[in-house]
Amino acid sequence: MKHNNVLPNIHCHKKYCESSRGPLKVRLTLNQAGKKKSRRLARAAKAAAIAPRPLQLLRPAVHCPTQRYSAKVRLGKGFTLEELKAAGLTAQYARTVGIAVDHRRTNKSAESLALNVARLEEYKGKLIVFPKKRLSKVKNGDSSAEECKAATQLQGALLPLAKSSNEIVMADIPSQETSAYTQMRVAMNETKVAGYRCSVANRKEK
Repeated sequence: MKHNNVLPNIHCHKKYCESSRGPLKVRLTLNQAGKKKSRRLARAAKAAAIAPRPLQLLRPAVHCPTQRYSAKVRLGKGFTLEELKAAGLTAQYARTVGIAVDHRRTNKSAESLALNVARLEEYKGKLIVFPKKRLSKVKNGDSSAEECKAATQLQGALLPLAKSSNEIVMADIPSQETSAYTQMRVAMNETKVAGYRCSVANRKEK
């Protein structure tokens, strides 16, 4: 083989179809569109079965791990036991009213604890609790009959996170009489001609 080329190392032994040489060795995804439809129909069937309860659970607002992504806030797995206790809920009751619970997660700061407690309080204010049996009397903690009749199934995520706008408004930047760029350029030029000016001054003294 001439010149410094790459040695041919192509793989011609992939079996793309069933044959006498053996079974199919390459995994195909020809059912991708069908699986997508199946998942959509399964979600719709589950939502209809549990109506008017929402399909998704309430999730906490958590910070992403590692220093690189810690400034980003996303939805987490579940609320901590400390957050539920501060909101006046138990883990057993929270699971029955559509609140996700994560007993492994712990709170590392008071800010995150207060933020998720506020989410729980907001959810409790909008929560409509049906009686265990539809025709039974309204007990303590259950919603009224009018609220139960007016209840509708919520689509999508519960209490989605609001996106913070990071746009810089020019009015917020204080105006300066002299710019820092101009001062830096003047200082750089002064240092360049400082030696020449010293030599000129020495000649005049002589």
